[in-house]
Amino acid sequence: MSPVTVESGEPLGYARAINAALMEEMRRDEKVWMLGQDVGKMGGVFGVTRGAFDEFGPGRVRDTTLNETFIVGAAVGAALTGTIPVAELQFADFMMIAGDEVFHKMAKWRYMHGGKLSVPMVLRLPTGVIGGVGAEHSQSLEALGMHFPGLKVVLPATPADAKGLLKTAIRDPNPVLYFEHKGMYRMKGPVPDDPDFLVPFGEAAIRREGGQMTVVATGLMVPRALEAAERLAADGIELEVIDPRTLVPLDMETIIASVEKTGRALVVHEAVRTAGPGAEIAARIQEAAFFALDAPVWRLGALDTPIPQSPDLEQLVIPSTDDIEAAARELLAL
Repeated sequence: MSPVTVESGEPLGYARAINAALMEEMRRDEKVWMLGQDVGKMGGVFGVTRGAFDEFGPGRVRDTTLNETFIVGAAVGAALTGTIPVAELQFADFMMIAGDEVFHKMAKWRYMHGGKLSVPMVLRLPTGVIGGVGAEHSQSLEALGMHFPGLKVVLPATPADAKGLLKTAIRDPNPVLYFEHKGMYRMKGPVPDDPDFLVPFGEAAIRREGGQMTVVATGLMVPRALEAAERLAADGIELEVIDPRTLVPLDMETIIASVEKTGRALVVHEAVRTAGPGAEIAARIQEAAFFALDAPVWRLGALDTPIPQSPDLEQLVIPSTDDIEAAARELLAL
């Protein structure tokens, strides 16, 4: 697979790309609707759904009470009847409040009904640090979605992918956890305006080619890994940076092919290092490419501590560009 680039399209912010996907899909299919706290006239706590209420009205853009159990449960029930709900929780952390609805009903009801019923819904989950919103509003919990069969797990790292992956999620007949990074809402990049622009699930993107180490990065860690790679290139060290884009399904073929070429692998994510998504990726690399490895597979994640309230301290908890560069240099020295 060659490096993935999106050169066509006007520059658009990550949040606006999500908005564009929602608006286009609601215009395309009248079965698509959205619900969540303040998604209506306010446009959501981060303003991502702004404009939808004005165009589609209260029948398809529904404000809810502050009740995550209700939001997800109602979406599951509506999906079972044949509509396509896109539910928003204000923070990904709050899916724990709706744990039964997310990890049991959403994940399992198609299976438990013998495939006679589908659950075509998307749960939008603003994730990651954003600048001092505290330990209960800043976590990266995407590994939980990997642990419950029946859910698809999406982590867009560019504005183009934010749009294309969300449109694919809405058109998927299965339930999707869509982890959008709060700290990337203002990131800009080219986004195709084609209403049928889709990014397929299960196809990783090679963001940068290199021959000396494979860096698998997700979410906010993708631009940081690319910045670290640029720094190292000045010293003649070439990293290959791979963005899985979806954790379920997970494109191990692209990752393994890269590791077989480079001989080294570093997995970087914002979630805590212990039992984070990188643990699964590292294990699969070891199983499939053990004899191609010149060094152990390394993982770099957040410290095993609650996210601090202080914006400065929270950045010390998650991997920085400096941390990625230092880890890559140390791994190359082994």
